[in-house]
Amino acid sequence: MEPTDWEKRIKELEKANLILREKLETSEAERSQLEALNQEKEFLLKTVTQKFIDSEKILKHRMSTLEKALSNQQAMQIKLIEAEKMSALGILVAGIAHEINNPVNFIYGNITYVNDYTGDILKLLEMYQNRYTETDAEIEDFLEKIDLNFLREDLLKTLSSMKVGSERIREIVLTLRNFARVDEAEKKPVNIHEGIDSTLLILQNLTKEKPGYPAIEIMKNYGNLPKIECYPGQLNQVFMNIINNAVDAVRDRDQKRSPIEIEANPSQMAITTSIISENWARISIKDNGLGMNEAVKGKIFDPFFTTKPVGHGTGLGLSISYQIVVDKHGGRLECISAVGEGTEFAIEIPIVAKPRS
Repeated sequence: MEPTDWEKRIKELEKANLILREKLETSEAERSQLEALNQEKEFLLKTVTQKFIDSEKILKHRMSTLEKALSNQQAMQIKLIEAEKMSALGILVAGIAHEINNPVNFIYGNITYVNDYTGDILKLLEMYQNRYTETDAEIEDFLEKIDLNFLREDLLKTLSSMKVGSERIREIVLTLRNFARVDEAEKKPVNIHEGIDSTLLILQNLTKEKPGYPAIEIMKNYGNLPKIECYPGQLNQVFMNIINNAVDAVRDRDQKRSPIEIEANPSQMAITTSIISENWARISIKDNGLGMNEAVKGKIFDPFFTTKPVGHGTGLGLSISYQIVVDKHGGRLECISAVGEGTEFAIEIPIVAKPRS
């Protein structure tokens, strides 16, 4: 090959090399651009993924918050229903007490006059008998028929019994009105013992002896308490819920015992009141029922928690009681219990309500 041909060939190779170099530089630029674009895509993907994760967390948190709010709303609705039931019960009791009170007062107020009038008539009859010793046969027969001497004694005893009975009815009416307290929506100083006694009267049908169930012995150890500043109607509701639970506890225990065991260790409920410090009073309601384990004891104040069969409890009684004692009165409600050792509910409330800050 001649030199001119070599030169021509070299120039062609140099030109081809230049073209290849330009293509390589272009490829390198495109590769760098692709890498930058890929990094940007990866960054965007990570950002979107992180935002998705954050959004999922926020959504879960909001769902949890909504579930809690819904649960709280449901609990509040049922508590309002229970409160309305108690209010309706109070109104009903107050209405019955009012209706009974009027005729009872009429009877009670007139028994004294009837007793005096009867005494005067009997005295007049005795004067006639002493003055006119001889009577005709018809009167003698009638006197023998009615047994006048027995009638005199029994009539006075009957009037005395009627007076005692009317006094008892008046006491019951007063107790019912004390339990209802529908006109006392504000805090006021009240005798706590009257509230407990009225609650026991309302629940007397549950504590007295029934076929298959012995009477529950109620022991009242009342201390020398001053009047407690509280919402009396609401506090009576607490007493009712706790005493009702205590009745259920000892009844459940009795179902698992023989008559001999029940006679040897009868069902009991002890209600004790005392002053525990300068401005604090304590009301203890203790039963000798089956007691409860730690797992149950840890849930008893939770809304809707109940150990009773379906249809026998809403699981709100103790939850509402806790709210009344702690939130409404600034007090404390504690449950002390162990399996086989019974249960005690201790209510501690200020004697004089502390002003809200």
